[in-house]
Amino acid sequence: MRLEHLPILFGILVALVGAGLIADAWLGDSVPVLRERRRRERAVPHKGGEMAIGFGVVCLAATLIGRDGWRFGTLAVIAGAALVIVGAVLNRRYLRELLTFRGAARRSDPGTPPPVAPRDPGAERLRIR
Repeated sequence: MRLEHLPILFGILVALVGAGLIADAWLGDSVPVLRERRRRERAVPHKGGEMAIGFGVVCLAATLIGRDGWRFGTLAVIAGAALVIVGAVLNRRYLRELLTFRGAARRSDPGTPPPVAPRDPGAERLRIR
């Protein structure tokens, strides 16, 4: 394998990731959440935004595969970057929850402290020395 083939292989891998994002947006959720265990409701990803990100990634992969000799490389990079940005803007609520949510996973009434496991007063503490 020659060194010139690495961008092509990497471009194929990136294109598969983009195709996976497009397929995920196209197929939708197959397993519904029956009982929510979180404090807040889950943010639902925007399907159009997810498809835009997928198409943007495929455009960037086409640029990698086309290398320097491809005539429309600059146009594909601009279109891919624009689609990724549009997809990120459409999915901003989902991305914010995905990156910043650090709360407890269980729901409880507002104002009540989280439940704590009761301690057994008769049990000895295990000491490790």
